[in-house]
Amino acid sequence: AFSSKPTIAGIIFFKKLCLLCFFILLVSCGVRLPNELKAPKKEFRGVWIATVANIDWPLNPKESIAKKKQDYLKILQFYKALNFNAVIIQVRTAGDAFYPSAYAPWSRFLTGKEGEAAKAYNHLLHWMIEETHKRGFEFHAWLNPYRATFDLNTSILAETHDYNQHPEWMVKYGKKYYYNPGIPEVQQHLANIITEIVENYDIDAIHFDDYFYPYSIKDEVFNDQKTFETYAKFNISLEDWRRENINKLIKRTYDIIKAKKPWVQFGVSPFGVWRNKSKDPLGSPTNAGQTTYDDLYADVLTWIKNHWIDYIAPQLYWSLHYAPASHSKLINWWANNHQKTKLYIGNGAYKVRNNFDKAWDKKNELPKQLKLARQTPQVSGNAFFSAKSLYAKNTDLAQYLKKKIYKYPALSSLKTGNKTNLIAPEITKITTMGNRMVLTLKSVPENTPCAVIYKCKSKRKMDISTGKSIWKKIYFNNTAQIDLAKKMLSPNKLYAITFINGFNQESDPFFFTFKKAKDGSLYIKKYDKKL
Repeated sequence: AFSSKPTIAGIIFFKKLCLLCFFILLVSCGVRLPNELKAPKKEFRGVWIATVANIDWPLNPKESIAKKKQDYLKILQFYKALNFNAVIIQVRTAGDAFYPSAYAPWSRFLTGKEGEAAKAYNHLLHWMIEETHKRGFEFHAWLNPYRATFDLNTSILAETHDYNQHPEWMVKYGKKYYYNPGIPEVQQHLANIITEIVENYDIDAIHFDDYFYPYSIKDEVFNDQKTFETYAKFNISLEDWRRENINKLIKRTYDIIKAKKPWVQFGVSPFGVWRNKSKDPLGSPTNAGQTTYDDLYADVLTWIKNHWIDYIAPQLYWSLHYAPASHSKLINWWANNHQKTKLYIGNGAYKVRNNFDKAWDKKNELPKQLKLARQTPQVSGNAFFSAKSLYAKNTDLAQYLKKKIYKYPALSSLKTGNKTNLIAPEITKITTMGNRMVLTLKSVPENTPCAVIYKCKSKRKMDISTGKSIWKKIYFNNTAQIDLAKKMLSPNKLYAITFINGFNQESDPFFFTFKKAKDGSLYIKKYDKKL
């Protein structure tokens, strides 16, 4: 007869069986990250390079232009090694410019003295964009539209600064001067600045940060009452009028960009809390002291609803479970409210090991935020503030991110725009010139700034659907040729090349290898994807 009581061995076997079944259930439910999340082919990976007060670059405005160029390239190389694909560079900080402008003086943060610059600076921004593209990055030109001064020391401002040319445009608030957004001449002035940049520079995007009307200061009044009485429509509140002023700037900027270069994007990185739920049922479950709608008068949801911006990158600079403004809850809120606007998440890398919230002392806080973003289908990438947070500090964390999160390259996400039938590339010739190798293409379609070369494991595994296969993103320089170091491509290895147009739309691939002829010359062999 068999005993009805369970034996110890039977209990252990049953427990192991339960654990095995539970593990199988987890796997079947998708808890393990699929490959496309481990190595996504398309993911925006941006970093803000702040120039105001020389936060990130230039390190010292009094150094030579050669040293500044060298330092800029070091930042690019650092983030290239981490597989980032976009830089957001501040070209207007406070009524100034990092390029020759008809509407603003040279920035003292660039040249050392506001309004003055050597002739070599005239081509600096062109050089920066070219070098950025060479390394496969997008270049987003970041402007602060309304901040007129960085402090109250107006004696250092150039005579051509708007503070001196148009004092009637200025509003003193706290320890800065701001442009008055309600004045029509100010609105036109900012439109002129946007037009100047878009027309003259090969940028990928115009980018605004979170500064619209200034953050509220206790017992301070932003004195635009007279402007309100002069220009406001009948029966509109001061608050709604201010929001309408910002709406006009956003819509006008979008219209200017799309009329000039429709492939150039317009993105905004607002303060991370639109409104608290306690004040608006549409708001987030947060308790933020200030909000972008109520204090900065930036009605982001209206911009999204009306398609006035191409991407939104809310600054979720809090830890995952920070009670007043939880990063995880805010990701969920923005994921549910971005509609068709591309959504990136702004991460506060500057807080790592440098904040009263001790969650930032943990090495895995930022990686966990990135994983959460990647697991949220509505999120298309991330941007870090700011460059020095990993470049000059926390380099151990940077290497951890490279190993665990950004191990493989990724293409920046698809831009908004009409789909086009982009022809596949075709390599017609391969030649060597010393230690260089040149691929000659049959032709390059109009508005096709770059190509992507993939490395394939074998003829049977010609998979270019993940970041694991991406080898190099190459920008064309008005030629149908790709110039590479000879050692980069190996004979008999299988590669693929695609075109990427201005909207980040990708063509079908051209699979190829190259071989050596008896006379030592090289020739291309095309492979059919069906093989």
